[in-house]
Amino acid sequence: MYKRIASADSQEALRELQVEMIDRFGLLPEAARNLFHLTELRLRAEPLGIRKIEAGPDSGRILFEAQPNIDADRLIRLIQEQPQRYRFDGREKLRFTLDGSDADSRISALHHVLDTLTGDSSAAV
Repeated sequence: MYKRIASADSQEALRELQVEMIDRFGLLPEAARNLFHLTELRLRAEPLGIRKIEAGPDSGRILFEAQPNIDADRLIRLIQEQPQRYRFDGREKLRFTLDGSDADSRISALHHVLDTLTGDSSAAV
């Protein structure tokens, strides 16, 4: 099942797999739910040219491809408007602070960061 979750190629396929697992096994344990959330983040990040996302309890970073599919003006504006929260770390890294001591808080914060980078306020989880 882990391989199927990790290899999901769309949000819809991921949701169908989650429904299938709940039908087969009942409510999912926290670790399985987190795996679904992380895969969803990966599916959202890849088209943006995000190569990697790391997040700890207090901070995180996003590593971009050489040519990310993100509006550079939006990224610069984000850093200018919230310099205490976001900053560049080299050419391909965006560092940010988090207020997420548990996995659910970090996942929500990461969705918010992706929403901000894409300008999508309706996609927040």
